[in-house]
Amino acid sequence: MLTILVDGVVYASWLFIVALGLTLIFGVLQILNLAHGSLYAVGAYAAASFTMLVPYFGLPPAFSLLAMLIAALAVALVLAPILERGLLRLFYGRDEVLILLVTYAVFLVLEDVTKLVWGVQPYYVFEPRNLFGNVEIGQLFYVGYDLMLIVLAAICGLAVWLGLNKTTTGKVVLAVIHNPDVSACMGVRVNWIYLLAFFVGVFLAALAGAYTAPLISVQPGISVNVIILSFAVVIIGGLGSIPGAAIGALVVGIARAAAVYEFPEAEIFIIYLVMAIVLVFRPEGLFQRTQARKI
Repeated sequence: MLTILVDGVVYASWLFIVALGLTLIFGVLQILNLAHGSLYAVGAYAAASFTMLVPYFGLPPAFSLLAMLIAALAVALVLAPILERGLLRLFYGRDEVLILLVTYAVFLVLEDVTKLVWGVQPYYVFEPRNLFGNVEIGQLFYVGYDLMLIVLAAICGLAVWLGLNKTTTGKVVLAVIHNPDVSACMGVRVNWIYLLAFFVGVFLAALAGAYTAPLISVQPGISVNVIILSFAVVIIGGLGSIPGAAIGALVVGIARAAAVYEFPEAEIFIIYLVMAIVLVFRPEGLFQRTQARKI
C-alpha cells in the first residue's frame, strides 16, 4: 500500500505541474490548449540540450538543475509571445471549436519543429537523477530525485496560488477571469494579462518537461501521452481549478500506480475509467460548480 501511494504521488507531481499550466491558461484565456503537450516536449528537449552544456563548461553536476530551470524559462520567453501575441489573440472571442483547431495546428507544427531541431534520436538526461542519491521509505529505497519532484510540484502550486490570491497582479488576473470587459473599462490592460497568464502556463509545461527529462527517454511522441493525461486531470478536478488540478493529478497517479501493481493490463484503461465515472456523476469536475469561472 505504501509503495502504491509513494509511486502514485511521484507520478502525480510532474503531472500536476503540466495540468496547472493547462488549467491556468483555460481559467484566464478560456482556451483549451491542445499544444500544451508539445510545450512540455520542447521543455524536455531544451533541458536535454542545456544539461549537456554543464560538463562542457566544466561546471559541477549540480548546475544541471539550474540548467533545466533556465531551459524552461527560455522556452517560455521565446514561445509564449510568439504563440499568444502572434496567433492566439487573433482568435479571441471566436468559436471555441475554431480555437481548438488552431491549438491543434500549433501542436502539429511544434511536433515537426522538435524533429527538425533535435532530430528523431532519443536523448537521455541521466546526470541530474544521480544528485540526490536514494531515500529509504519503509523497506524500500526510492531515487531521491523522484521525491524532489513532489517538492517542486508543491512549490509550483503554492507559488501560483499565492500569486493569484496574495498579490496585486494576481487580483487583477482574477478580475479579468471573472469579467474581462468590465476590467478593460476600468483601465486594465487585458491583453497583457492574457500574455502573462499564457507565459506562466507555457513555463509550467516546459518546467514539467525539463524536470521529467531525467525520468524518460526524450524522443518524438512524448507530447501525445502528456496532453491526454493532463486533460484527464483537469476534467477530473474541474477546468480552471487549482485544487482540482492537484486532486485530479493525485487520483490519476494513485489509480495508475494501483493498476501497475495489482492489474498491469489496466494501467492505461484505469485512468479513462476514473475520468468516465467523474463525467457521469459530476460533469463539471470535482472542484468546479457549473456556473463558476475561477481558478
